[in-house]
Amino acid sequence: MQTSDLVLVRGLADTRATLAAWQERPGPVVGRWLAGALAISLLLLSAVWLVAVVSVPDVTHSFGVTFSQQELGHVGRILMANSLVLALHAFACVAGFIAGSALPQEAARYSGAWRWIHDKAGPLAIAFVIGATGFSLVTQAYVLGQLASSLAWRLDISCGLLLVGLLPHALPELVALFLPLAAWMIASRQKQWHELLAATLITVVLAVPVLVAAAFVEVYVTPGLPRSLAG
Repeated sequence: MQTSDLVLVRGLADTRATLAAWQERPGPVVGRWLAGALAISLLLLSAVWLVAVVSVPDVTHSFGVTFSQQELGHVGRILMANSLVLALHAFACVAGFIAGSALPQEAARYSGAWRWIHDKAGPLAIAFVIGATGFSLVTQAYVLGQLASSLAWRLDISCGLLLVGLLPHALPELVALFLPLAAWMIASRQKQWHELLAATLITVVLAVPVLVAAAFVEVYVTPGLPRSLAG
């Protein structure tokens, strides 16, 4: 076995080559990711609004620290939760690389049943990522919509006006979280699976500072906005 035949070595080589190519013209690459992440974010926010409008408010729900007090510890809890979501989307990129690039390369080394398994594993893994991500988005839309409905009732404002008040932190937060997912979607459409390890690295690096800033805005700025909109 040649050292260059190892999947990890080939993956690192593809990643270095991809990063070098992107370094020459980073704008179009990052721009496509941002556009995709923004589209997903707006779609999710629209779904949240729709769920909130048709939901019956839970008048017994307690919103806890988010709208009652401001503390640095709450920033940490928000960052922890968002880090888990970002990690999930980043792992989707890594899974896309394995399923779309590494497994087909490995399949060429086998014949018979083992080759068939490697050939089928890639599409099945991609289908699983699509299904898991879709389920996550639907679940988030439902849960957030229910919360928005109850909070709008508590503040005596419309669900749409409430979401407008949440946008200063929610929109950049969602765009940052969906950057890896947008990169995955673009790579899958263009069949450029070998770029996904590099995409994982760059999107996570770009997302982290945005998520930190959004967490501070959510804790120290956002609580006053719905109250202001409520009059």
